[in-house]
Amino acid sequence: MTLVDLRPRAGSDRRPRPRPLKVLLADGQPVVRDGLRALFGSVEGITVVADASSAADVLREVLSHRPDVLVLDLELPGPDRIAVCHQVARAAPETRVLIFTRFADSCSVTAAMRAGARGYLLKRAGGADVLRAVRSVAAGEVIFGADVANSVTELFFAPESRSRAPFPELTARERQVLELIAAGLPNSAIARRLDLATKTVSNHISAVLAKLRVADRATAIIRARDAGLGRPPD
Repeated sequence: MTLVDLRPRAGSDRRPRPRPLKVLLADGQPVVRDGLRALFGSVEGITVVADASSAADVLREVLSHRPDVLVLDLELPGPDRIAVCHQVARAAPETRVLIFTRFADSCSVTAAMRAGARGYLLKRAGGADVLRAVRSVAAGEVIFGADVANSVTELFFAPESRSRAPFPELTARERQVLELIAAGLPNSAIARRLDLATKTVSNHISAVLAKLRVADRATAIIRARDAGLGRPPD
């Protein structure tokens, strides 16, 4: 009778390593993309498969590389970045979207999450927080940076008297504009954020002032902040 030694030989008890997470970077600033590449390249288990410098390129790169996580800046040049979230969710549902941007007004956070984003992180986050967010989103979790989490908590757990939307006389777009001017953004930045012409933003502001019956922008900002809209920039 032949005996077969089934004990593992030295060096043979190695479990296969899990496949690295594939990440696609979508940011209009080369320095940010380079920084994220360096961060992810410094750890095991995450590989940057491609990047995109405009919103128009994102879906093509996603479909070409099928990343596990798309790290998306909401200030990416091009058409509506929120629409990009919708497109990725429909065309590549296996790709999770992590928003990585400079601002966290409630309109942007709400719109991004409704569009299918699974995480929202501000660019001032530390490297460890970015790595944790990418891994958490890839694992199917929903994650917010600390600053964003505070905003989300206020939205969902504010007292009932504050939960009603203020200024019901405003349209949804006018309320967006009011919140952004209350956050301290100039017209040009609001136009980029909402993909509108600067003149259109000016028209919306004029309508807001008329409907709120205030004489100037500063008074509208005070009323908006008193109602809980917007945040002064850090």
